[in-house]
Amino acid sequence: MRYRTVLTIAGSDGSGGAGIQADLKTFAALDCYGVSVITAVTAQNTLGVADSFELPVSSVKAQLEAILGDIPLDAVKIGMLGSAAIVRTVAGMLRKIDIPVVLDTVLQSSGGRDLLERDALPVMIEELFPLARLITPNIPESALLLGEKRLPASREEIERTARMLQEMGAGAVLVKGGHQEGDRCSDCLLCNNRISWFSTEKIVTRNTHGTGCTLSSAIAAFLACGMSLESAVEKAKTYTFEAIRAGAAYRLGKGSGPLHHAYRFWS
Repeated sequence: MRYRTVLTIAGSDGSGGAGIQADLKTFAALDCYGVSVITAVTAQNTLGVADSFELPVSSVKAQLEAILGDIPLDAVKIGMLGSAAIVRTVAGMLRKIDIPVVLDTVLQSSGGRDLLERDALPVMIEELFPLARLITPNIPESALLLGEKRLPASREEIERTARMLQEMGAGAVLVKGGHQEGDRCSDCLLCNNRISWFSTEKIVTRNTHGTGCTLSSAIAAFLACGMSLESAVEKAKTYTFEAIRAGAAYRLGKGSGPLHHAYRFWS
């Protein structure tokens, strides 16, 4: 018997709310063993990203080789990559394995700082979309990926966006609706040529730092446990909602605090 193991390839968030740290917390909370490859070290807190240092491509490759050469994996979650060179390196290594890949298309911080070089965007689409079982852009990211200035607003527009993104090579698409107005948070999944909507109430809280990282990591964890994609998305949506609700009353820092990833284990 071995661990169900999930690899996260992403940047480090020293404040613990997003990135590698949020991914590993999520894996552990969902009964998976997490391993990591760090692509960048960010200087950030609850107020935003102040600086970012991209690791050398040789270091990213060495980390990947070390993990893949020793530890069997059940799923991969990809977050912040930073550059075209890192995108190509990650894609080249992942072509050697055949397990579910969840690509969280991290393009910008919530404060507008670029987390992926603009010239790396077409490389991500070309190299990683065909390897991804699922991509998970939020609404602003979906517009950037399609080169559109206007954000999709209606359900029909979001469904059209999902179909256009899938035509670019991804196995399935989850367009996250957290940026929409209203009292519901509704995500659109296009899988097996079928549209499904997953909706929860929108919790009024400033503690939403790392929500996207958490959701995509939870999906990867449930895929690692053998669930279908639709079931993995549904359960991940529920876990993320409960983590937001459980962390809503906590105060950490002066800005947007983290989710409560371990809510099931704390009294």
